[in-house]
Amino acid sequence: MQIDHASPVPPFEQVRSQFATRIADGTLVVGTKLPTVRALADELDLAVNTVARAYRELETAGLVETRGRAGTVVSASGDRSRQRLLSAAQSFAAVAHEVGIPPERALEVVRAALHARS
Repeated sequence: MQIDHASPVPPFEQVRSQFATRIADGTLVVGTKLPTVRALADELDLAVNTVARAYRELETAGLVETRGRAGTVVSASGDRSRQRLLSAAQSFAAVAHEVGIPPERALEVVRAALHARS
């Protein structure tokens, strides 16, 4: 994991998105234990609260769960989240095709919606 301190993207979001990507692509499987907040903060030269915020947001999204002293692990709902996203993407693709929107234009719409949420 790397943090670009010159990026306009806040460090907590860089941490969150890198973990979310690894969970979504299966690099981090269900049950994988994440580093402790303090250890990751030290490794990335970040404040503990920055990493803690990233972990909280991952937990809110259902991608990880914190088990007290046992640490933070990738949750099984990460698989459900990925399935939910795939289902939504398939529905979106069907609607785009149905109304005659070309794939590149449909992707532009998705990108705009994603950027509006960040």
